[in-house]
Amino acid sequence: MATTKHFEEPAASTVKAIPPSSQNEMDQALNTLTTHKDEWAMLDIPGRIALLDQIKQDLSKVENRWITACMAAKGTQAETMAEGEEWWSLNLIYRQIRFLRKALQDIARLGKPQIPGKVTMRPNGQVVAQVVPYDSKEQFAIPGVRAEVWMDPSISIHADGLPQASFYQLKDRKGQVCLVLGTGNMPALAIEDTFHKMFVEGQVVALKMNPIMEYLGPIFRDGFDYLIQAGYLQILYGGAAEGTYLFKHPVVDNVHMTGSDRTFEAIVFGSGAEGIERKQARHPQFTKPFSAELGNISPVIVVPGQWKEKDIKNQAARLGSWLVPNAGCYCLTPRMIIQMKSWEHREALNRGIADFLATIKTRKAYYPGSFELHRQFMEAHPQALKLGEPEEGHLPWTFVVDVDSLNLDDICFRREPFMSLYSETALEAVDVVEFIGKAVEFANERLWGNLVASILVHPASLKDRNIAAAVDQAIADLRYGSIVINDMGLMAYYMKITPWGAYPGSELHNIQSGIGLVNNPLMFDRVQKSVIYSSFAPMADTFLANLTDNYLVFRQSTRYFFDPSVRNLSNLIWRAMTVKKA
Repeated sequence: MATTKHFEEPAASTVKAIPPSSQNEMDQALNTLTTHKDEWAMLDIPGRIALLDQIKQDLSKVENRWITACMAAKGTQAETMAEGEEWWSLNLIYRQIRFLRKALQDIARLGKPQIPGKVTMRPNGQVVAQVVPYDSKEQFAIPGVRAEVWMDPSISIHADGLPQASFYQLKDRKGQVCLVLGTGNMPALAIEDTFHKMFVEGQVVALKMNPIMEYLGPIFRDGFDYLIQAGYLQILYGGAAEGTYLFKHPVVDNVHMTGSDRTFEAIVFGSGAEGIERKQARHPQFTKPFSAELGNISPVIVVPGQWKEKDIKNQAARLGSWLVPNAGCYCLTPRMIIQMKSWEHREALNRGIADFLATIKTRKAYYPGSFELHRQFMEAHPQALKLGEPEEGHLPWTFVVDVDSLNLDDICFRREPFMSLYSETALEAVDVVEFIGKAVEFANERLWGNLVASILVHPASLKDRNIAAAVDQAIADLRYGSIVINDMGLMAYYMKITPWGAYPGSELHNIQSGIGLVNNPLMFDRVQKSVIYSSFAPMADTFLANLTDNYLVFRQSTRYFFDPSVRNLSNLIWRAMTVKKA
């Protein structure tokens, strides 16, 4: 019998713990929010814009503390790609502030946010709004990328445009208190969720920090002090007990979380045998409005084509790099590569991915449960490739090749590997068009989750009308909240102007990747999905894990999105074009 090497949990973090909020502190915070909720709901547009401007200035003063704290908690080093990822997280907030500010200006002037591109209809009548490029500067900052928002099929184009900014259309706006349960893996997420609830939906927010990232609480307090002092935001601490007290509190009107489907189900149905019974009976114990983003086994559908050796090498490096950010602990990390079994380059691509990851330094597996989850996957797949040279407290980059596509209960298809693990499976098909259809069906029906999917397709393949039509149909048929062509799922979240969330329609007893949307500064009502188109061979792919100084790109990107001046844009382009490989 094959034996499997198991890896050891890291030593306890040296980051100083913050005591949980007391019941009295939570009551006081909720009382403050209740007192100011109607004031926030009715605050005029100039007042909201002034707050965004102040937040941007205050956040810039805590940037270095933010970056240093995150790297210390995750055990990463300065002047590496890992530092760049923390800057990337920060510049997401600046992008969000920029888009929200412009949307508010549009509402004051025209009644609703203006859509940057054309609004068209697909042949079946579905309405599509182009939102990227956002402006001429954006075309240079993220070249070769365009994005669309596909509306729910019930939406039609009217003389007064698409339904948007429903909160701001209300004359007598009533305040609400929202509890945001912060995530534990990405620093900016809790703030971005908070901003969406505040500036798009008009609610005041009690943000409970996830214990994994509670160290950011004091930094958030300083960076968002104006919102806190005004009584529109309160920051609280603690674990499950404090969370339970808060979401059951009578003044909390609704809840939003980013995290695990198991946490969601424990809240909605309860834990233990009684929770299982309630779920089976479809009888929730928690009935307040509840939005959530809960992860995904993100597929990458590789469309077979006449790839050259250079294409295989380049795409192997890209696919390998997509696993690396944050030690593989993103809900949008690609997890399942789907290939055609008879494609002549399948084995070469798999070897290329493994060879690339073997050269990349491993990361500390900081996220709780990573080692136990890795053990479970290794017991199911002892033949998995374990790559790199993990130090104490690290996990290897792990690649499970040739997962049996007919074994529907395989852990790789049913459990999100929230760690540094990739899988690959292959489907039988007589030609490329049939493969694309089968891959879509497999992703929709066999993989857990419906958050984000990617399609990797060579531009030469799209010159074939049948393949191009099949890819277009795949985009339409994939039941995922975001579809990314020729890039990782992270690109969908990076946009900040394309709504982010699960494909609509999941029910509480089978929640999949969640319910509801965030990152919707254009304030669209009733969205079906976002679609992002990128380049198969980008001129400067700054997320490659074998670059030695891409952290400088993300530092400069943060400077640009804080101040989108021509000078900062020029510096960003120069940094992106001059990154060095190891």
